[in-house]
Amino acid sequence: MRAKRISTGAAVAVGALAAASLAFAPSALAVTPQSATITADCGSFGGGAATLTATQDGTSATLTLTSSAITAPIALSADSISSTLTMVKASGGTTAFTGTKNPAMAAGDPVTVGPLSGTVASGDSLEAYGGSLQMTVFGITITCTATAAQSPGPFVFD
Repeated sequence: MRAKRISTGAAVAVGALAAASLAFAPSALAVTPQSATITADCGSFGGGAATLTATQDGTSATLTLTSSAITAPIALSADSISSTLTMVKASGGTTAFTGTKNPAMAAGDPVTVGPLSGTVASGDSLEAYGGSLQMTVFGITITCTATAAQSPGPFVFD
């Protein structure tokens, strides 16, 4: 009888400990803000407002750029744009997000590239202003730069 009470008590203690561990577990990593706007200049390919959307999973992060002001010069098939988005670190240096992800677009459609993948560290603060987006389409490289700081502010990664 005594062994039964000890094992029941031990099971209750283990269950309480597990519940407490979950209550105090660190929350999932997140980037703030999750989206920001910039004004981009893409030279003869146009320019205007664009939205950057960020996600984070540990040290892996993605950025997606969408813009109705910047349009596809020709019809493009899905995953046909090779893109590198270079962001400026507040601590100095840059972080590159790369990939060939994009939806199919007809000529004149709004441009979307991403999600582009990169690596971040906890506390990284990344800003588009001072960086660039290079998109290569059929061997032609289009470079876009932000004309001012992103709003509401830089992406800060947990």
